Amino acid sequence: MRATVGERGQVTIPKPLRDRLGLRPGQRVEVSEDAGRIILEKIVEDDPIARMYGTLRLPKSVDEIMNEMRGPAVLPPEP
Repeated sequence: MRATVGERGQVTIPKPLRDRLGLRPGQRVEVSEDAGRIILEKIVEDDPIARMYGTLRLPKSVDEIMNEMRGPAVLPPEP
């Protein structure tokens, strides 16, 4: 894929590549150079799953909800 450097140094990343890498408008990237090559790396600020951890508030305990959904657990008799 080819791109052109504009007057202000801007380069448009081709859409198929943006789609494949999940680059969206506003996405931050790290730009570096190595042996004459320009390296562009997508910055992942934080893990979205980790960001959501602990935000769910349940009105009951997990055991109470499971008992409502499945019925009380039936334990096997002890030997």
